[in-house]
Amino acid sequence: MHKILQSIFMQIYSKLISQSLTLPERQIAKTIDLLDEGATIPFISRYRKEATGGLDEMQIGDIKQLYEKLQDLSKRKETILHSIEEQGKLTDELAARIGNSWDSTELEDIYLPYKPKRQTKAEIARKKGLEPLAKIIMAQNERDIARRAEQFLTDEVQDVDEALQGARDIIAEWVNENESARNAIRNIFNREAVISSKIVKGKEAEAAKYRDYFDFSEPLSKCSSHRLLAMRRGESEGFLRVNIAPDDEHCIENLDKRFVKSSNESSDQVEIAVKDSYKRLLKPSIETEFAALSKEKADKQAIKVFAENLRQLLLSPPLGQKRVMGIDPGFRTGCKVVCLDAQGNLLHNETIYPHPPQHELTKASMKILSLVGAYAIEAIAIGNGTAGRETEQFITNLRYDRSIQVFAVSEDGASVYSASKTARDEFPDYDVTVRGAISIGRRLMDPLAELVKIEPKSIGVGQYQHDVNQTELKSALDQTVENCVNLVGVNLNTASMHLLTYVSGLGPSLAKNIVEYRAQNGAFKSRKELMKVPRLGDKAFEQAAGFLRIPDAKHPLDNSAVHPESYYIVEEMAKDLNCSVDELIKQSALKSQIKLEQYVNGKTGMPTLIDILSELDKPGRDPRQGIKVFEFDPNIRTINDLREGQIVPGIVSNITNFGCFVDIGIKEKGLVHISNMADKFVSDPTAIVSIHQHVEVKVMSIDLERKRIQLSMRVGQ
Repeated sequence: MHKILQSIFMQIYSKLISQSLTLPERQIAKTIDLLDEGATIPFISRYRKEATGGLDEMQIGDIKQLYEKLQDLSKRKETILHSIEEQGKLTDELAARIGNSWDSTELEDIYLPYKPKRQTKAEIARKKGLEPLAKIIMAQNERDIARRAEQFLTDEVQDVDEALQGARDIIAEWVNENESARNAIRNIFNREAVISSKIVKGKEAEAAKYRDYFDFSEPLSKCSSHRLLAMRRGESEGFLRVNIAPDDEHCIENLDKRFVKSSNESSDQVEIAVKDSYKRLLKPSIETEFAALSKEKADKQAIKVFAENLRQLLLSPPLGQKRVMGIDPGFRTGCKVVCLDAQGNLLHNETIYPHPPQHELTKASMKILSLVGAYAIEAIAIGNGTAGRETEQFITNLRYDRSIQVFAVSEDGASVYSASKTARDEFPDYDVTVRGAISIGRRLMDPLAELVKIEPKSIGVGQYQHDVNQTELKSALDQTVENCVNLVGVNLNTASMHLLTYVSGLGPSLAKNIVEYRAQNGAFKSRKELMKVPRLGDKAFEQAAGFLRIPDAKHPLDNSAVHPESYYIVEEMAKDLNCSVDELIKQSALKSQIKLEQYVNGKTGMPTLIDILSELDKPGRDPRQGIKVFEFDPNIRTINDLREGQIVPGIVSNITNFGCFVDIGIKEKGLVHISNMADKFVSDPTAIVSIHQHVEVKVMSIDLERKRIQLSMRVGQ
């Protein structure tokens, strides 16, 4: 019986998710089956295209999220049914209504009359025996209501006014619990609600950054996520009072039409109760509901922007395995310099003082040139924080005996990493400044491998990240990191534990076991050897193997994205062409002879075969673009060097849903508002720019007092 019910639920889930995402039910059902079997999103999107109809990782992620919400809703239904049944009030009709409801708001409305209540005004009135009087008044037939109320006077009900007040309290609760009434008020809120904010008296000076919201209002339906989150932050900090409401009179009129059915003394009492119900119960309840819904919507948009920014940052172009010098700049404390080998291992570290107050320019110059020669340095990474521009100028002015590329590298999150347990475990004998310089150097070599060690919230590419739902933010960001790591692939023999943690099917425990096995037994020689790692079973191997690379493996496909479960197909192709797998990979002429349709079988279809052929062309190819050197305008060092109308080079450092921030080489980042991003209407800034994109911007305005710079990408206007 349990399996039958589970099957029915799965059909319902698939249908509801299909309606929500406008995707075929069959694809939804197959995806849910795979998720229930423990398959990860990267694995499903890459290696189960036949089952899902080629759904991408974003679509699968949406399916997973909705599936989990429906499962939670099912659990809530069970709780509600159990509660009503315990009260002895569960009828077949009510059970059917609850069972057929898949809207959380509707479900809570159905449950509201049966929900165990605290000591409400209505409950107190019922205990005084006033519910029959409330029913008489609600019928609106009694003309002399005072005379009828006298019949309900007791030791607990002293006079007619008290009796009528108690009856009205009960009626107010009935109005509040009426589904039709609640939906009517919801509809008015939905169409007409205005969100407004006002400054808390006496907080004007402290709340200067919320100046735009001291006396602000606009229709809730038009309020952008960043404005709503800004107001809510101001409210949580005690600076603003935020209110969401439509026109009260309109709402009360609507309720009167529903409940006031006559024109007598009873109707007058109902009218008073309706007004009280709206102001004391209904309005606060629906306002709370809309506050939560609008916050949820704003959170979703902010999290989406953050996740996309993080994705772009993680997939930033890597320099690759080259010998790098990393520099964490500073004035008084000096510049921490580290030399790293091509694998990112620390070879040397020391401090130089090229800037004031020490200003040991000659000594620092000789030291840098000496280190570049001694460690065969090929590129230099300089942190873009304090003293970054000055250090970059110092480094680029030196004359080297070889070609040296110099890069400014974002320091966002480097201090968080350098003080973390991860950094202490990696470099227990070095202080935070040395660890920071190492992180800067490694970020240049492979941003993804280094940034996975830092909590995504600390990387500095979010919008109101501390104000949104933290559980949903963490889930979205963790999934983004997992998707990026698996898109790029991981070298099994050099990856850190933290990088391996995000590989499909692994996690912290198995990642640790892999690193320990590698330390004890040396480099992995094949993917099959993974099965020797303690506690790494068949399921984990299935989920992880395709995303792990072994560059010098005996089997050439072990350094590709071809899954081991499909090796036999490539081996068949090679056999049919009378060549080895290695020859098939290296010779384009052989690959051009492959007729994919010959290899379609019950398990493997054309989508997988097309992926295999594509991978054979460039096995283990890194999907990230090549890195480019960038130079800021050398004449701009501080905000005081800027002039309106100037056109300057910059790097996109952060993207929000109202525009993007651009680093133009000074402490303050400039804002390009969404209206100034292109010569056309822009609804999504991520369609125009990406993180670390090199852009030219025009200075529109400079606010020296507030340290704000307005920029435009419409440089020709």
